[in-house]
Amino acid sequence: MARPSKAQLPPEPTLDEIRIALAPLVADAACFDGWSEAAVDNAAAGAGVDPAVARLAFPGGAMDMIAAWVETVDAAMLRELPVEKLGSMKIRERIRALVQFRLDAAAGKEEALRRALAIQAMPQNAPAALKQGWHSADLMWRLAGDTATDYNHYTKRAILEGIYGATLAVFLSDESEGKAETRAFLERRIDGVMKFEQAKAKLFREREGFSVVRFLGRLRYPAR
Repeated sequence: MARPSKAQLPPEPTLDEIRIALAPLVADAACFDGWSEAAVDNAAAGAGVDPAVARLAFPGGAMDMIAAWVETVDAAMLRELPVEKLGSMKIRERIRALVQFRLDAAAGKEEALRRALAIQAMPQNAPAALKQGWHSADLMWRLAGDTATDYNHYTKRAILEGIYGATLAVFLSDESEGKAETRAFLERRIDGVMKFEQAKAKLFREREGFSVVRFLGRLRYPAR
């Protein structure tokens, strides 16, 4: 296996700086070595970092390695798609661009992603994985300009997390040219959500003074 390119590090890096710098290289190595110490050693060798020190940067093992990789993708997304750049787009185009950016970041690393998802799905890792997914969904919505503070804040993020997770599953099995099937799937999912949001907005406009709590209460205790 070819060694990954050398990471950019300051003269005396902290463990956190080493962690972030090595994360993409660990992801490259994880395609072959899994999310393991071997992957960290391979990344460290390519970056000119003492392997023993590199391991200290990932005290939580595989989940720490995966979290660091996701963190670097989040940071890259912030740099490449700031609010100012997305502002001229329609909301559906913003969401599509943000999700597509994350998919592009995983291109060529499908095996590492597949192994990462399997690790995150383990019962002991599920809570941390859910928190991580929620953070990424929240970041995407904030970049898309969402300022909701009511229940919409939570439903939007839950829906986007579901879209992203489903699209990742398609992405991993997609062998079409340029991942065309994945792009089409993402477009359909976003289209479905946009239609739902439009219908919901119309309902709320038509039902001035509409109370979600009262509505749910009536479903549970219908009038006699």
